[in-house]
Amino acid sequence: MNFGAGVVSGKAGNSMDWGVNNAYKTYKGIANSCFQRVDMEPKHVMDISLIPSIDPIDIGLGSSEKGNAMPSAKPRKKTMTSVYLKFFETAPDGKSRRCKFCGQSYSIATATGNLGRHLANRHPGYDKAGDTVTSSAPQPVTTVVKKSQPQGKAPQVDYDHLNWLLIKWLILASFPPSTVEEKWLANSFKFLNPSIQLWPGEKYKAVLCEVFRSMREDIRASLEQVSSKVSITLDFWTSYEQIFYMSVTCQWIDESWSFRKVLLDICHIPYPCADSEIFHSLVKVLKTYNIENRVLSCTHDNSPNAVHACHSLKEEFDTQKVGPFCYIPCAARTLNLIIDDGLRTTKPLISRIREFALELNESTDFSDDFVQFSTAYREGSWKFPLDTSVRWSGNYQMLDIVHKAGKTMDAVIRKHDETLGSRMLLSSAEKNVVSVVHGYLEPFYKTTNNMCTNKMPTIGLVLFFMDHISEMITVCRESRHSSDWLKNAAEDMAKKARSYNSQVCNIFTYMTAILDPRIKCELIPENLNTENYLEEARAHFVRNYSTSHFSSMTSGYGAQEMEDGGSVSFAEEIARKKRRGSISSATDELTQYLSEPPAPIPTDVLEWWKVNSTRYPRLSVMARDFLAVQATSVAPEELFCSKGDEIDKQRFCMPHDSTQAILCIRSWTLGGMKFKYRSTEIDYERLMELAAVASDNNASGSDKKQK
Repeated sequence: MNFGAGVVSGKAGNSMDWGVNNAYKTYKGIANSCFQRVDMEPKHVMDISLIPSIDPIDIGLGSSEKGNAMPSAKPRKKTMTSVYLKFFETAPDGKSRRCKFCGQSYSIATATGNLGRHLANRHPGYDKAGDTVTSSAPQPVTTVVKKSQPQGKAPQVDYDHLNWLLIKWLILASFPPSTVEEKWLANSFKFLNPSIQLWPGEKYKAVLCEVFRSMREDIRASLEQVSSKVSITLDFWTSYEQIFYMSVTCQWIDESWSFRKVLLDICHIPYPCADSEIFHSLVKVLKTYNIENRVLSCTHDNSPNAVHACHSLKEEFDTQKVGPFCYIPCAARTLNLIIDDGLRTTKPLISRIREFALELNESTDFSDDFVQFSTAYREGSWKFPLDTSVRWSGNYQMLDIVHKAGKTMDAVIRKHDETLGSRMLLSSAEKNVVSVVHGYLEPFYKTTNNMCTNKMPTIGLVLFFMDHISEMITVCRESRHSSDWLKNAAEDMAKKARSYNSQVCNIFTYMTAILDPRIKCELIPENLNTENYLEEARAHFVRNYSTSHFSSMTSGYGAQEMEDGGSVSFAEEIARKKRRGSISSATDELTQYLSEPPAPIPTDVLEWWKVNSTRYPRLSVMARDFLAVQATSVAPEELFCSKGDEIDKQRFCMPHDSTQAILCIRSWTLGGMKFKYRSTEIDYERLMELAAVASDNNASGSDKKQK
């Protein structure tokens, strides 16, 4: 299965661009292409039999089997010929008939009984759809082109297509199913066509639950094919209903050395939301996907309850002798807390600067003046809108404005004094504080920017960055030129850095770091680079990768000895020496790898291992396992940049009865997975193509009518 969104190395699968920003465009496209006014003069109309009708009373979503949709009214009796032939259309040459569901052709002489069997076997439920050519379960996208209909007769359109488009819209925009129950929305559709019938909210909810179950089963099946170890990450949040949630994401590196990740589940953590509840919810997710025996690590969000839950999980794995397992704190969250300490003194000033930046974004007159003044004062070039988020990227942007364009800011405020007011002007002392903090935190900004833009921020690379951050904090604390308020902030920053370093200083992170060809032993933090760790890493490699992955090296010889009467032949002695030599050679793979100089920092780690896996066949297996271990529990850009604001809004506003299905399906579809209802794939790309054709036909018909 192709999880396109998780690909770091290699080509991602082709998928439609269904981003959140396209939500309004999608809704607009639905309105323009899927609705026809009843008074419209029909032209060449396409009968779009894309998605079937689902009966609002019983849609059978609680089972993986096809639902038995009960007709709302008892169908009147018809002859067998009329019942079957209405689902087939005769070809223009009169020699064959074609099924309106799947396009299968039959000779015109084919008995109606055979046509009936085709319908019963291929399209069960066809006889319960009334006069509309649909079935009781979704069918693959099919188009049937009809001949021109007589003037004045309205074309028949399956308006369930609209409901399925709305399903997609709800998912991509992260809207709850209750959205479609708004009267203004229903009235808008009625205005376009009075015949349109939207499903009730409960029906949308039931369909989404079934889609969630179908796609989850596909993920479970795909994870069974993963041959390497996997790592997981945890993230937590609370909704507006004060319900506590945990998201569990799985990462691994496939055999082509592409990084993959997929959201496993979004779990409601029951009250009291402590470590025990987190532990049991996590175990349930791992067992659902049958990966509890293959998890190598878990990266958490640094909260005490998460730490205790991960510790319980490690004890569980150790009891079952599953294998090595380690839990790791999130480096991004630690760094964010460290930066927050550094910003503590300037936060009131940043709020005032942000107020000014918001005015610039809102008014083109202000922003144009800002650009003109900055050019005149040679204070750099600026692009609008400015980043005004309250996250680190936005806070640093505020510092940047004062540090790089202080004169420009003053000039704009004075020019528009009546609107902006003098309250936004900063004094010389305030500007000096901003400049000091800006200079101190600039290395932090470069670090976070590198983490956000790096295709794969490995444990080794992140430890390298965090070690640099610790050095910067130490320099500030020991400098005679640092102000007391800055030294106090640096002291608090140092405490958080030391706490993180103590948690990651272990053999597990050591092995993960040295397997990054850019880091190895040369760039690993000093407190982690010990001879004991190196020997433990060598022992782990020999124990788990020199033999277990190459079982032929350690296979017994009992059968051969029995054949030789209990004695070992001369040839067998030579073979044993060869095998022992192979094991020694395997150990030397690690020695040879570490003896070579590190690769340049810009090197693509996975591409490096892909090229060098033939040189290190056993070590590369270990690298595939350990390089999937995550240094952060969330993507760094979701924590440091404004992208995280959108995610927080979606999560906070989602009601409990829709959170799991909507957010999981959204993540899976954006990741390249096919949208499935039960066992049927819903081809939205084809549906939109046909909707566009219908829209063009409508526009053409309207133009001719006006003429």
